[in-house]
Amino acid sequence: MFGRKKEEKSTRSMDIDSLIGENLVIKGKIKGSGNIRIDGRVEGDIDYDGDISLGETGKIIGDVCCDNLTAAGSINGNIKVKDSFVLLSSGVLIGDMEIKSLVIREDAKFEGSCKMMDAPSNVKKLNADRLNKKEEAR
Repeated sequence: MFGRKKEEKSTRSMDIDSLIGENLVIKGKIKGSGNIRIDGRVEGDIDYDGDISLGETGKIIGDVCCDNLTAAGSINGNIKVKDSFVLLSSGVLIGDMEIKSLVIREDAKFEGSCKMMDAPSNVKKLNADRLNKKEEAR
């Protein structure tokens, strides 16, 4: 009775709509929505409206565009993440990234450039107002 509840908890904690298993190789573009976990190999671009979780055995060769990305595996390509990108300690990214929020764990590997997406327009205005006041004070 108690063991079953623990099993249900662990499987429900991962809200995954699609899974690319460890022994699966996909060649071609992936387009979809929801939450996907990749433990296999994808050779092609991924355009996804939702979250992508790349497991330790997962490998992506191609560009990735999604809402949130957590990577424990390797990505060889450019990524564009609308919100949050987390590169875990076993993760590797070889390519450029355009992101809003970034976390790179210790021992993760990243080779490329990073461009942070624009801040909200009111933040830019506030900074411009501060600069103008400093110039007027001089």
